[in-house]
Amino acid sequence: MKRGGILNPTLSRILAETGHTDMLTVCDRGFPVPPGPERLDLALVDDIPTVVDVLTAVDKEFVIDRIIVTEEMIEASPERYELLKRQFPHIAIMAVPHVTFKRLCPESRAVIRTGDCTPYANIILVSG
Repeated sequence: MKRGGILNPTLSRILAETGHTDMLTVCDRGFPVPPGPERLDLALVDDIPTVVDVLTAVDKEFVIDRIIVTEEMIEASPERYELLKRQFPHIAIMAVPHVTFKRLCPESRAVIRTGDCTPYANIILVSG
């Protein structure tokens, strides 16, 4: 039995299989998950878990080179953007238009869906 860390076997496997420069998308509950990448649905109820909850767990076990967010997050949910900068100062954050984000998402190794209700909460993690 595993002592701690990420207990979800699918998420643990995805992280182990992800290589340098691979991308992982962590999205809110309403994000249109594209066909192609593996889909892991962790959503339970509203805001459980949040994108930040998943990022916090992943950051403890995984090398993250940078986080890609949308410019729309900065405008629509500035408190979330500030939380990301404050809680993860060791990770570079890059903002792109939402349209660009949606074009990048299908290149992700996997899409991890959360119950997050924050507008534009979606992030792409680029593996270090």
